Amino acid sequence: MLASTNLNVSMTLVPELLNKSENANLARWLNTLATFFMFFMPAFLFARILSRKPLDYLGFNRLMNGKQIGIVVVLTLAAMITSGALGDLNQRIPLPATWMAKARAMEDAYRSTMMSMAMMKNFKEYLLVLLVVATAPAIFEEVLFRATFQQLFIGWTKNAWIGIIITSIVFSVIHISYFGFLPRLALGMVLGFIFYYGKNIWLNILLHFLNNALIVTGIYQDIKHGQSIEKAMDENMPIWWIGLFGIAGLLLLFRLFKKETRKVLATQSLVATDENSIEQ
Repeated sequence: MLASTNLNVSMTLVPELLNKSENANLARWLNTLATFFMFFMPAFLFARILSRKPLDYLGFNRLMNGKQIGIVVVLTLAAMITSGALGDLNQRIPLPATWMAKARAMEDAYRSTMMSMAMMKNFKEYLLVLLVVATAPAIFEEVLFRATFQQLFIGWTKNAWIGIIITSIVFSVIHISYFGFLPRLALGMVLGFIFYYGKNIWLNILLHFLNNALIVTGIYQDIKHGQSIEKAMDENMPIWWIGLFGIAGLLLLFRLFKKETRKVLATQSLVATDENSIEQ
């Protein structure tokens, strides 16, 4: 409705017009507004029903330290290597011809929308894309998928692995991209275990933001050097088995992350005990 009013056209013409470069900024802001109401608000209202402190329930706290942040930064790079290689593997999975045609059509529609959102002509537009494509989704999606869905699925299944896998599948499917299914599934699992072990949604937001921001920055640099937006948006590694190095890195980094998180949580427990002693 907002797009129709803003563009002064009927609703049927809105999707086509929003994909045009001259309407890119409108499409970006409308997409941000839509994700806020579709992702963040339902999660916040649900948390408000369950808890008097909804932000605490959603994992907005200060339970982290500099080492955790550093590990998350490196985890981002390992996750991107793994996801990129899985994208190459995803494209090698055979499908029946009719299914493949539908998958291609869905992918073309998705890429068309993303190319419109990610087209940057100058540094000002780059900063705007960082806000609406990297920052906003990092916050809104993590609050819904990890802080809400994942906690629900783990509670229902009584199994962290199953809950994280289910959440990651939903996270990947909702992006409506067959050829990006495995990369987003892997990214979802990395984010899932960060929240499960770290208990802090800010760490998830950081990794999600860095992942998106590095992609946006790469696209911007490629466009600046004359590369087409289509070529710049190809995120896949040329050889799928490179992802094995990424997986090895993830396993090592998660061991370090879990160890550091135990220290943070133990320190917080001691602080809480001291505060209770003082009050008593």
